[in-house]
Amino acid sequence: MGNNWKTRTKLVHEGIRRSQYGEVAEALFLTQGFVYDSAEQAEARFIEAGDDEFIYARYGNPTVRMFEDRIAAIEGAEDAFATASGMAAVNAALMSTLRAGDHLVSARALFGSCLYIVEEILPRFGVEVTLVDGTDLDQWQAAIRPGTKAVFFETLSNPTLELIDIKSVSDLARDVGATVIVDNVFATPIYSRAFELGAEVVVYSTTKHIDGQGRCLGGVVLGTRDYIRKTLEPYLKHTGGAMSPFNAWVMLKGLETLDLRVRAATASAAALADALAGHPKLARVIFPHLPSHPQHRLAKAQMAAGGTMLSIDVKGGQTAAFKVLNALKIFTISNNLGDAKSIVTHPATTTHQRLGEDQRSALGITPGLIRISVGIEDTADLLADLTQALDRA
Repeated sequence: MGNNWKTRTKLVHEGIRRSQYGEVAEALFLTQGFVYDSAEQAEARFIEAGDDEFIYARYGNPTVRMFEDRIAAIEGAEDAFATASGMAAVNAALMSTLRAGDHLVSARALFGSCLYIVEEILPRFGVEVTLVDGTDLDQWQAAIRPGTKAVFFETLSNPTLELIDIKSVSDLARDVGATVIVDNVFATPIYSRAFELGAEVVVYSTTKHIDGQGRCLGGVVLGTRDYIRKTLEPYLKHTGGAMSPFNAWVMLKGLETLDLRVRAATASAAALADALAGHPKLARVIFPHLPSHPQHRLAKAQMAAGGTMLSIDVKGGQTAAFKVLNALKIFTISNNLGDAKSIVTHPATTTHQRLGEDQRSALGITPGLIRISVGIEDTADLLADLTQALDRA
């Protein structure tokens, strides 16, 4: 459609497939199957379905396809495949790319379920995995070798907000023909430069900012048309991780306000980080665009803004952190993120509790660390809530 449109326009208009009724809102095609005019038509479609032809909802659906077209348009990807959850997307991207005997190099700082796939599932099927400190380019250089099939990392890590130098790692991977697969959730599609910087496959949990209102699970994998249709789609068609039409419809409506919500939350996150920096009850405040962030220069170069997430490390460890969490009135304790509501999480006892204490320590996940997903509430109210909670620590 509009190749020259700006992101906010694409988020409203790209990918629309109108029926004969000319509806304004995207149609919800809540069907798992499709009818053929003849046996010959059914045979032809199973041989090769056209761009606007569908066989079964596990393979594709008009509502799901609208979502895939729209997210591909704003991300600058040739194609996309929507999945049942963010983890279904991560699993499919890795499992469809790798085979027994292949070598994967991955950053160590990953969300717990991503780390489980990399450390536990892939080695069961004969994939050799090398974990590195993602911020250390020398470790990537030492680990990536001729024969390395893929590299995988979160562009902005959960929950300590470490950045990976996408361009430098992609250059190293390209030299040996390895596929660059990135989880781009924290960067969001609004601030994403992953494809521009060299990533070949980008994964999102659409549960997060794209839905952004705590309603539905979803995920999406983006890449070249050849990768999506020849590598990824066969795996997902036969293993069943497709997004439901209803969830795709919800995601489409979420995309319409994505830019507005993400920019509002980012402005608040930056203001909160500035206000809390140097607070006497905090050992550190982690936000990519704070000058104190160890990769501040990379963050400014790689992300147009600091994003919707920040983390604070409360002095006094878990006991003090729990006092802060329990004293909050506006912030919701939950393990989700990217929501219109501001959410706080204690990673050491929830999202990353499966890791051993040594692993958490190595990743910077201290007992006092609180991950904050900033929503779209009034910034002054959020700061007042955090301040009164910290007073109780």
